[in-house]
Amino acid sequence: MKDETKYSQVWNLDKLYPDGSASTQFLDHISHIESKVFSLEEGLNFFNTPKEINHSSKVADLIDNIGCIRINLSQANSYITCLLAQNPQDQNAPTLKGKTSSISARFDAGLKKLQKILVKTDHHLWEDMLDTADLNPYKFILNEWRKKADMHLTDDEESLVSDLMVDGYHAWGQFYHSLIGSIKVNIQVDGERNELSVPQAINLRSHPNEEVRKESYYALEEIWEEKKEQFAKILNHIAGFRLQVYKKRKLENILEEPLMENRINEETLSAMWKVVSKNKQPFIKYLNRKANMYGHTKMKSYNFWAPIKNTNQKIKYEEAVNFILEHFSQFGTELENFSRQVFNNEWIEAEDRPNKSMAAFCASFPISGESRIFMTYGNRITNVLTLAHELGHAFHNHAMKSINGINRQYPMCIAETASTFSEMIILDASMEKAESGEEKLFLLDEKLKRSVMNFMNIHSRFLFEERFYEERKAGIVSSSRLNEIMHEAINEGYVGSFDNPSIHSWAWTPHYYITKSPFYNFPYTFGYIFSLCIYAKAKEKGKEFEKDYLALLRDSGSMSTEDLVMKHLGEDITSEAFWEKGIELCVRDVEEFITLTS
Repeated sequence: MKDETKYSQVWNLDKLYPDGSASTQFLDHISHIESKVFSLEEGLNFFNTPKEINHSSKVADLIDNIGCIRINLSQANSYITCLLAQNPQDQNAPTLKGKTSSISARFDAGLKKLQKILVKTDHHLWEDMLDTADLNPYKFILNEWRKKADMHLTDDEESLVSDLMVDGYHAWGQFYHSLIGSIKVNIQVDGERNELSVPQAINLRSHPNEEVRKESYYALEEIWEEKKEQFAKILNHIAGFRLQVYKKRKLENILEEPLMENRINEETLSAMWKVVSKNKQPFIKYLNRKANMYGHTKMKSYNFWAPIKNTNQKIKYEEAVNFILEHFSQFGTELENFSRQVFNNEWIEAEDRPNKSMAAFCASFPISGESRIFMTYGNRITNVLTLAHELGHAFHNHAMKSINGINRQYPMCIAETASTFSEMIILDASMEKAESGEEKLFLLDEKLKRSVMNFMNIHSRFLFEERFYEERKAGIVSSSRLNEIMHEAINEGYVGSFDNPSIHSWAWTPHYYITKSPFYNFPYTFGYIFSLCIYAKAKEKGKEFEKDYLALLRDSGSMSTEDLVMKHLGEDITSEAFWEKGIELCVRDVEEFITLTS
């Protein structure tokens, strides 16, 4: 029986484009983008290196066109993502995706061409042009473009690299996902033998029965061992291609690209990891205490995600919505009003039904000034937290509505700020409202699992990737050596607090196989601690903090991360003191956990 509620659990995509993947309006939208890209290409054919200051207006015209194309592409890609999530078997959506991918490739080529023209501008003239009213709003982005253009290859080389990426580099990434998708895992669950997909088998890590968790863990380990040569080949080819491109672009430091993409410097990253490394002892204490509760002296890998207590609390969707709105209202009027708009306007797909995609996400529709949230709501507190998390992403999109398209793209390390902030509001409110010690303990454990993942698991991923890439420079890294590097990284990341960790996690962690971004790890830890610091300030200042919070979100696409935090929080993120403040909050959670379980 469906949950009766005044809030719809099925989103409305027809308000964006009627008739789904068969929408003629959406095809018109794609055609509109294509014509915009053609116009950009034509304009670039007649655009030369600026020679005088009044050429700044021509550059501004090109920027306006680029910003317009970017938000139109974002709208199109979001719509296709939503179509495939609500129905992975949609036959037309992949064709639409192919069309937008082709247009995106042309757009990227045009953008690189403009960057290469601009980089030839005389330095003094460039500085004068950036101070004009036309270009000053885009000063940060234009300087970023100029820096990236210095790393570009010749036109012929760039063209060759782009061609090779499609059938080589990106193809290896796609092959990885196809390989994972083809694997079936045979596991006994609740007395029945089941053939599960890899995601389904991994999800059993939170099953209440330890035997099920254990069987799933070892069944997967056998598969990774059996297929390790295939995974090693894929990983080596992805890394090898990336390193060859770095070599051509004269990038010696493997962290240079991810640091640039996240708009942080190495000093900031180093300060963060130093503080994380110095503060792991409390979390080891938490892991050991949790292991003891399961009758073990050390945390078993298959028990980490297990619920600390079996909570049977059911939270209906309408109750969840009202709870979120009530507690968001204590932190800001705009946050509450916006979230109410999301619930009332059918922007959420939360229905628990088969044949949906598994992953929760928030998609931005900048042309329409809307978002869409996708998840499956199962009446559990963890679902309420997911809902709050995705609402945070939508609020970040809402904050950026008035920002020019060129200044809307914020780095990944900032991308989780609003979402984690919103989730923390609801998690803390749920703990305060908890009617029993068991319920509170369950929530505290959920909170601490997030801390361990960010301080220990993500750190081990970073260490693995850093060491693997250094070794890959000398040639192919064998599967057995990958196991060794992974084992060393996990032991260092968790400080030896895990019993029999998965040395094959290099094979089943999809982040290592992402071809768009290397080091898809440290931004998570950065965003987690950063959002905790913001949350602490919000609790201290109350509703008056919302104005500063919105200003920070709006600037998140047009400043270095160091400057952003200094401007809006008055904090120096290259200093260890900043990171200590965030981790201190998590250490308090450990202390409470130890007290509650004593």
